[in-house]
Amino acid sequence: MKVFQSSIFRALCAIATGALLVKYREETVTWMTITIGTVFFISGVISCVAWFSARRKSPDVEIYDAQGRPLAAPAPSFPIVGMGSIILGGMLALAPNTFVNGLVYVLAAILILGALNLFFNLATATKFAHIGCAWWVLPAVILLVGLVAVVKPSAIASMPLLVIGWGMMVYGVVELTNAIKLRQCRNSYEKAHSGPTIEVEATTTDVADEQ
Repeated sequence: MKVFQSSIFRALCAIATGALLVKYREETVTWMTITIGTVFFISGVISCVAWFSARRKSPDVEIYDAQGRPLAAPAPSFPIVGMGSIILGGMLALAPNTFVNGLVYVLAAILILGALNLFFNLATATKFAHIGCAWWVLPAVILLVGLVAVVKPSAIASMPLLVIGWGMMVYGVVELTNAIKLRQCRNSYEKAHSGPTIEVEATTTDVADEQ
């Protein structure tokens, strides 16, 4: 639950940050840099704390049924974006003037980390749900925008922050949608595999009573 809440919070932060970039990309770059740093630092801390908490509650040993399918949901994935958000957020908040000129590269790096996190979450979700090709399209587009902004920023030189801002809003919407859909798939998977276990336990108890 905490991992799900951190995904929702991270998505909302990305949408809010993207909206700020689209509207105030030139007028208030300095305070926007500080705000972005603070928001992503807090988001990263919450994501890491949620991961540590969920990791402690997850089983150390994976149990499989006769067909080789896991009976319990896999352990939560390591928060790559959370660690990146803590490092980049701290640097942005503590030294905003240093990063004003390189703000495009920093935001593009965050966008790339977000896209990689989407790919990682989808790859993990294949263990308990069928992931169609359409799920991978928008993460690929987000990754492409981030890479273009880093490798060839001249391609979007006239409005780099506008493009990255829209990219971050798209990432936030995709992260929010994926978090809700994958949580539903995980819950369905756990319910489908919890029934046989309870039935076996009940059968064992009945046999013991008859003896």
